Amino acid sequence: MATLKRYLVERDIPGIGGMSIVELCGAARASNQAIEQFGGTLQWVQSYVAGDKTFCVYFAESEDQIRQHGDLSGIPVGTITEIPQVIDPLTANN
Repeated sequence: MATLKRYLVERDIPGIGGMSIVELCGAARASNQAIEQFGGTLQWVQSYVAGDKTFCVYFAESEDQIRQHGDLSGIPVGTITEIPQVIDPLTANN
């Protein structure tokens, strides 16, 4: 299996910030169903909803895999940015 890379996916989804939990649940189900088709080589970590955008963190083999997921799930994909490093408060202890 290839090494998975971490990506930030920015999506423009008008009205998502005002969606109900039921509507968001439906989107999450569509995403999970599409992810099943990748046999463990694509992982959705979490998404942040802000206004008309989502910012989603994924582990994937490639940007193309994330775009395929978007096509399968019906969830649009905007900008994809690889995240080669992560820092957090614990980084200060190094």
